[in-house]
Amino acid sequence: MNRLIIVTGLSGSGKSVALHTLEDEGFYCIDNLPSSMVKDLLDRVLIEKTKLFENLAIGIDMRGEHYTPDQFLSVIKSLQARTDLPTDVLFLDTSRQTLSTRFSETRRKHPLSSNAVPLINAIDKEISLLSSVKHEADLVIDTSLLNLHQLRKLISTDVLGRSSADLSLIFQSFGFKHGQPTSTDFMFDVRCLPNPYWEPSLREFTGKDEPIIDYLGEQENVQNMFSDIQQYVERWLPSFENENRSYLTVSIGCTGGRHRSVYLCELLAAHFSNMRENVSIRHRELN
Repeated sequence: MNRLIIVTGLSGSGKSVALHTLEDEGFYCIDNLPSSMVKDLLDRVLIEKTKLFENLAIGIDMRGEHYTPDQFLSVIKSLQARTDLPTDVLFLDTSRQTLSTRFSETRRKHPLSSNAVPLINAIDKEISLLSSVKHEADLVIDTSLLNLHQLRKLISTDVLGRSSADLSLIFQSFGFKHGQPTSTDFMFDVRCLPNPYWEPSLREFTGKDEPIIDYLGEQENVQNMFSDIQQYVERWLPSFENENRSYLTVSIGCTGGRHRSVYLCELLAAHFSNMRENVSIRHRELN
């Protein structure tokens, strides 16, 4: 088997969408498998070396864990310690407000809710139960602001875009006025830089357009910020790789997430793409 992806996260966060995306990309997918069965399944698959499981994705959530993540955590750590099976643990996260809205609108029952446990309490309980699993995940994707198509795209770029076992470096732009991303390793605030938004002729463009590129390219502070972030990431990347990390997300935020942060993410992604594989970029507000 070439690759294993464990898909987990909060109920209503988009795990089914993630599994369907992986299935479309040629993965054999198994949903809602209790973690206690993972080892037996993998032992059998690896012994038989069946081509059916060249790439395998397994969906696991609290429904099969008897309301405790201990067994699940043990399985995750044992899989991450294996050298014969490349494994990624993908955790889908979502804000409690978004989850409450999704369950209310679809009228679906939350797995942990009951007559005695209201929806919001069930959501809070699952968030608490899975906090330790989230901490051990290789990649966390916050789906609060994503629609189905955007999530599918992120799975394709961030998860399937990896061409080797090397660390995948992700640059993410965002706007502080739309909320900070919950899924990040490093966050840089660039609101101190000159803002093209206040130039009427530049307002309609984004950091990917030539007028903004030319404008910010002439700003000394912008170039100094780029240089400082570049050197910081280059300085600490080896330490993360030595810890066998699979993903590193660098988030850069400006006010609206359309000009300065986009420009810097594009610049950084281009720079690191010349040095290494597995570099991707996402612009949250441009979606």
